[in-house]
Amino acid sequence: MPPLYLPPWSKLLVETPQVAGDTVCAGPLSGASPSDDDLYEKTTVTMLQRDSPNTIFVDSYGLHGFTVNGNRVIGPCAIIPHAIIQWNVGSWKDISEESLSLFYLLEPRIEILVLGTGDRVERLDAQLLRFMTRQGVAVEVQDTGHACSTFNFLVNDRRLVAAGLIPPTQLE
Repeated sequence: MPPLYLPPWSKLLVETPQVAGDTVCAGPLSGASPSDDDLYEKTTVTMLQRDSPNTIFVDSYGLHGFTVNGNRVIGPCAIIPHAIIQWNVGSWKDISEESLSLFYLLEPRIEILVLGTGDRVERLDAQLLRFMTRQGVAVEVQDTGHACSTFNFLVNDRRLVAAGLIPPTQLE
């Protein structure tokens, strides 16, 4: 089985001031010693943290599926608030009103649906996107890696969000 690749959002977020996380000192630069304070770089590292055990994050993705909250999901999946389910689409070409019905029938109604269409951003039928807008759901279509990042960001921002994710057929 090929290795899982961590999407760009899985890397540590570096920011100041410290919100959560640990302060870490980087190694000495060009032979400096710990007594050379000016040459040591102090970095604050902040990681996305689950506020509750019910928060769902995409941990990683690969050619065969996804790891969501430590659980391996094979093939396309739909992530809705508090649940991860298999999504019955083979590729982005199978996305239809019927396959999206799951997302607009939810209560409470989601605000945003993030669709990951595989290796690259695919242009979905404009009529389908208008249909979802009429249902009160904004749709963001991205390649799967960026869709995972966007989903996690929106979950961390406490938005009512769902994702429909199709694994890529190749990894960079």
